[in-house]
Amino acid sequence: MQTPLIRPAVTAADRVLLEIQRAIVEGDIAAGSKISEPELAKRFDLSRAPLREALARLERCHLIERIPNAGARVVKLSTQGLLSLYQLRETLEGLACRLAAEHMADSEIAELRALLDQHLSTQRVREGESYYQEAGDLDFHYRVILGSKNAYLINILCDELYHLVRMYRVQLGMNGPRVSRAFDEHKAILNAIANRDGELADLLMRRHIAASRRNIEKQLEQTGT
Repeated sequence: MQTPLIRPAVTAADRVLLEIQRAIVEGDIAAGSKISEPELAKRFDLSRAPLREALARLERCHLIERIPNAGARVVKLSTQGLLSLYQLRETLEGLACRLAAEHMADSEIAELRALLDQHLSTQRVREGESYYQEAGDLDFHYRVILGSKNAYLINILCDELYHLVRMYRVQLGMNGPRVSRAFDEHKAILNAIANRDGELADLLMRRHIAASRRNIEKQLEQTGT
């Protein structure tokens, strides 16, 4: 299983897409910064045509935006942007959990449980310091969404919105006092899915994402964003 934007690079545009995407999500290319095509072409050693193709794809997944008369820039992390994104995320991922409880195979649930065990095995998670999850198949949320078996839902959450959500999560939501609670909430969601209780799984995911939003919102307020 692979997300459409996390796949083995085939073309120059694929390669630079993955590299720029990771740099934006992890903050190596700062949120809100202006996109300079000559600088990026030099940094990633490619011609302007594949760079522009990569930038167009990054725009479609909302990591960059074009401002009239000002060119392109990396999207800003803002309280209003967070609220709009997480309102949608809360509803859609709750639905994904409900469907996953109906449609995930027992073997997929066992793999998801093994993934959480793998997350817990890292010292930072055990000690409640940080809870960084790699993208795609190593991300609990991503695996639950795939488990919904709903192609339209997967397209919206795993393609169109996934990396913008990760940008907020990675830069503002994977450290601090919520780490232990977030992991415990993942376990409770998984147990509801395993018990085929879609209603409870939906409710728990909504609460989990709402708590994550409040945590990130506090951090944004501290930075005055």
